[in-house]
Amino acid sequence: MKVSLEYGQGLVDVNLPDNADIFIPGVTVPDPDHIPEDKIYEETLKAIRNPLGMEPLTKLANSDSKVTIVFPDRVKGGEQETAHRKVSIKLILEELYSVGVKKENILLICSNGLHRKNTEQEIRGVLGDELYNQFAPYGQILNHDSEDWEHLVDLGTTEAGDPVIMNKYVYDSDVAIMIGHTQGNPYGGYSGGYKHSATGITHWRSIASHHVPKVMHREDFTPVNSKSLMRNKFDAISMHMEECMGKKFFCVDAVLDTKSRQIAVLAGAPSVMQSESWKIADKRTYVPWAKKKYNVLVFGMPQFFHYGDGMGTNPIMLMQAISAQIVRHKRVLADNCVVICTSICNGFLNEDLWPYLVPLYDLFQRNEMQILPDLNRYGEYYATNEEYIRQYRYTNAFHPFHGFSMISSAHIAEKNTAAIYLCGAKVPGYARGMGLKTRATVEDALTDAKKIVGDNPNILVLPQTFKCSAVHLMMEGDNPNVSSN
Repeated sequence: MKVSLEYGQGLVDVNLPDNADIFIPGVTVPDPDHIPEDKIYEETLKAIRNPLGMEPLTKLANSDSKVTIVFPDRVKGGEQETAHRKVSIKLILEELYSVGVKKENILLICSNGLHRKNTEQEIRGVLGDELYNQFAPYGQILNHDSEDWEHLVDLGTTEAGDPVIMNKYVYDSDVAIMIGHTQGNPYGGYSGGYKHSATGITHWRSIASHHVPKVMHREDFTPVNSKSLMRNKFDAISMHMEECMGKKFFCVDAVLDTKSRQIAVLAGAPSVMQSESWKIADKRTYVPWAKKKYNVLVFGMPQFFHYGDGMGTNPIMLMQAISAQIVRHKRVLADNCVVICTSICNGFLNEDLWPYLVPLYDLFQRNEMQILPDLNRYGEYYATNEEYIRQYRYTNAFHPFHGFSMISSAHIAEKNTAAIYLCGAKVPGYARGMGLKTRATVEDALTDAKKIVGDNPNILVLPQTFKCSAVHLMMEGDNPNVSSN
C-alpha cells in the first residue's frame, strides 16, 4: 500500500506491505468530544469561578493586587481564535477588573524557560492581536529570561537537594496565575500543572535536576507515565516555590484534543487540579489499541515542527524527536523494534536557534565519545558559556543547557531499539554520525531491517506524527487510566 509520510517541506510517498497498521491520532480512535465553540467561554468561565482547592480570583485579588499571568510559548496549545490561552486570559482579566485590579498592575509572562524567547509575531499568534495590543505597548508582556538575575530569585533547594530558582516577577506578585495545557508529553506524561512552573519560569540549574540521564534513562521514564521521578521532581520544585511565595499558583488548564481544542477546562490549585485533569486527559491520551507488538515503527519527519525550523534536519534534534516516539509508544513495541524514519537531513542545522549543537555534534565524533550521555559532562561548561547565554537572551536562540536535555532524550531511542534507519537524507553523514543507518528509501530500509526482525514483521505506521497532537499507544485491554492507577 502507498502511504504519504512527512518529509522536508512536504510529503513523500512510500510503499509498504498491505498488512501494515496505520494509526492517526483522533482518526483511528476518535477523541472524546470537545467543547463546542459556542460553549467554550461559558465552560472556561465556570472553571475559573469554581476553582479546585482554593478561592476564586475575585476573592484572591483586590484593587491593590499585583498580578502575573504566565502563559506557555508557541510550542504548545494552538493558535485558533478559541485557543485556550486567548479565551482564558480574556476571562481572567474580566474577573480581575471586576474587583478593581488595575490594568497597569498586570504582567503577562511567556513561560519559555530554556526555549528561545518568542518573537513579537509568535506572541501575537498565541495571544491574539487584541490582548497583544492591550499590553505589549506598555511593556506588560515579557518572555521569561532564565539568565536575568535582576528578575530571578534563588529559593534554595527541595528536600531532595534540587535547586529552585524562579521568576521574580511571579514570586513578588500577589496573585500568580498559570495558563496550562493538559496535553500528552513524553516528559512526565502531560504538560501543564506543576510541570509548567518547574520548567517554564526557572533557571537551567533547576531544569538540570530532572532533564538529565540519571532521571530520563530510568525505567520509570519509558514508557511515558505520570509517576516517574521526573514528574515527582516537577511537583516538589513547584510546591517549594509555593511554600516560599506564601501562596498557591492559580492554574487554569485545558485538556486538549488532537487539534488543540478544549475537551475540558479545570482551574485551581495544581496540587488538586492537575490530577483531576489527568483523569480526563487519560481517556484521550493513553489509547489501548494495539492487538500485537510491532517490530517496525515507520514515520516521517518534517524540517519544521514544534521547536523550530531545522528540528527535522539537525541531527541531535531529529534524534530527540525519534526518541519521543519511543517514549510514547514503547508499550506496543517489540524488544527488537526497528525505527524507519524519513528526513531530508540536508545539512541545515539552524545555528541561529541552536548555536551550540554544531560543536556538540562535532565533539560527539571524537574524544572517546561512545554514547550520547558521554557528552553530559560538558553540560556546565556549555550552560555557562557567556556567548551562548547572550544569544539566548538577545537573539532568540535556545539556552545552551536545552541541548543537553535534547541529548538525554535522544539516547532513549538508541537504548530501546535494535536499529534506526533514516531515509532520504541529502547529507546522510550527519545521521550516520548519530549512529543511525541510512538508506535512500523506506523500502530499502525495510528490506535491510528484515535481517533483524525477520521476513514478516509487524509494522506500525504513524503518517501524521508531527502534524497533530500525539497520543501514547497501549496494548488492547490495557488500563488507560495510567495517571490514577
